Amino acid sequence: MDYRKIRQALIWTLLSLLVFQGSYAQATSEKNKPPVYVLVHGAWHGGWCWQQVSTILRGSGAVVYTPTLSGQGEHKNVITADINLETHISDIVNLIEMEDLHDVILVGHSYAGAVIGGVADRIPGRLRKLVFLDPVLVKSGQSVLSAINAPAITAEVTQSAAMNGGLTIPAWPVPIYGVKDSANTRWMRPRLTGQPFRTFTQQLTLQHPYGNHLPLIFIACTAEINPAFAHFAKSAKNNKDWEYHELVTGHDAMILVPKETAALLETFAD
Repeated sequence: MDYRKIRQALIWTLLSLLVFQGSYAQATSEKNKPPVYVLVHGAWHGGWCWQQVSTILRGSGAVVYTPTLSGQGEHKNVITADINLETHISDIVNLIEMEDLHDVILVGHSYAGAVIGGVADRIPGRLRKLVFLDPVLVKSGQSVLSAINAPAITAEVTQSAAMNGGLTIPAWPVPIYGVKDSANTRWMRPRLTGQPFRTFTQQLTLQHPYGNHLPLIFIACTAEINPAFAHFAKSAKNNKDWEYHELVTGHDAMILVPKETAALLETFAD
């Protein structure tokens, strides 16, 4: 009997078991990590709009960030003419890098579809999925206004921004976001702030294919669809590169149906 060969075989078996256990432990650890969400608000809003959704997600054990973009919400006191789409993209890139976040489920509502598209172009390695909630989809070379492609909206936005020297676009009335009940209206109205004008007019410049090879998820709010935005949902629904979902509610789903919105977001962590 060759004891040397037997000993060598035993050593290799033990080493294999150790490697397997290490891999299994790492996989188990990764599986048990709480999901990480970064929820980015749309135009005229702030991180405040995610209050109910973030509470539900955190109650389920998730890690949730709800940043407010430069010049909006509680940052309205630092509005300048220099704030543009790139500023808002950098806001989210900087948050994710400074907090050292990885495997992020990045959610962008409405205008923030343009923002998270730019974030994915810069730091795809820190992201897990891109979730577009009733969004504006802006391709490289487009601005928010050119992507919407509605002359009446462009004219209205430009004229309203001119009232304060082109600095901001005054907030649209609350019912436009699909919110019509008095309680939510009273809560929202004083929190809406002007949208930095250049965030709508600056072109998005991408260095990689749209989404940068990350999973793309589109959530359409179908109770009331603005005709100027309908083509975004239609293009995603008919594109095999997108995972398409619907919520039967108005545009501000996170305020109107927070439980349903949070429940749908939770499914993307699987």
